[in-house]
Amino acid sequence: MSGGCSRRCFLVRGAGTAAGLAVGGLGLLGCNNQSKKGASEKMSPEMIAYCGLNCVTCQIYLATREKNPEKQREMREQIVIAIKKYLGEEKRVEEITDCDGCKVQSGRLYSDCRNCQIKKCASEKGLENCAYCSEYACDKLSKFFDSEGEQAGAKKRLDAIKAQL
Repeated sequence: MSGGCSRRCFLVRGAGTAAGLAVGGLGLLGCNNQSKKGASEKMSPEMIAYCGLNCVTCQIYLATREKNPEKQREMREQIVIAIKKYLGEEKRVEEITDCDGCKVQSGRLYSDCRNCQIKKCASEKGLENCAYCSEYACDKLSKFFDSEGEQAGAKKRLDAIKAQL
């Protein structure tokens, strides 16, 4: 990946920057603990991924929630542009699959997130997120934090959760 931005970094910073999309006043469904609650329940303003990212700020998640087909296509076109710019990868709009967040058990998951090693590890251990792990923060997670920088906020979120346990 080029530009020093990982896939997760792109999801948090890159797509939003390139797309110029704003977040605000969204009526979203789901919850932090998607494996235990139905998709029809209201969620908190955050959906914390295993790694600590907030799914509701992910541009792919936001495009999934967009009701207007034209606007959704425009959002996905901007994501394709950002993937090219930040990751150096060629994608088609059709490859930007819907995503309901990485904890979803039977819903939609962005195709590139299916291979996330952090997601795989935490899911196999049955953890709410990595803060609940006895090995927090492991090498995989530490490398992820290093690649994200302070702007992503993932480490701060997980540190705060860990402190409350």
